[in-house]
Amino acid sequence: MDITIRRANQAEFEALGEITAGAYLHDELIDGEDPYLTSLRAVADRAADGEVLVAVDTAGTLLGSVTFAAYGTRHAEISRPGEAEFRALAVAHTARGRGAGEALVRACVERAKASGCHAIVLSTQPTMRSAHRIYERLGFVRTPERDWTPVPGIDLIAYRLAL
Repeated sequence: MDITIRRANQAEFEALGEITAGAYLHDELIDGEDPYLTSLRAVADRAADGEVLVAVDTAGTLLGSVTFAAYGTRHAEISRPGEAEFRALAVAHTARGRGAGEALVRACVERAKASGCHAIVLSTQPTMRSAHRIYERLGFVRTPERDWTPVPGIDLIAYRLAL
């Protein structure tokens, strides 16, 4: 399947928010009452100071998205000077296994390189094993010293790729 990665447009934000929320719900990372759903659906908020990238197929179907965040921006949580970060990587359940997730991660890596960054980092839940396989296949390494707990009961692990 041919996949194109491009910047999301405003008309797609609502659908991308539902894809992101749906991915977290489908994978049972959160339940339908979790207040984090509001953040997952807030694509316009992430696009305000980050770059929301979307994966589409040849028919123009939205497959998934990710937010690229430069160091020092509101959505960059663990990056340091000279690093970029990405977050909210999500692929629609019906589109999984086609390479959209990997294509989105690769696009973030290329954006970080183009920005002159020396590394790119991310936080992920320990149970997101399919995403971890993508990260490790692309050369990301676990960075336990950057693991953190944004809210009680949610432990995040960190990965880093030197560029």
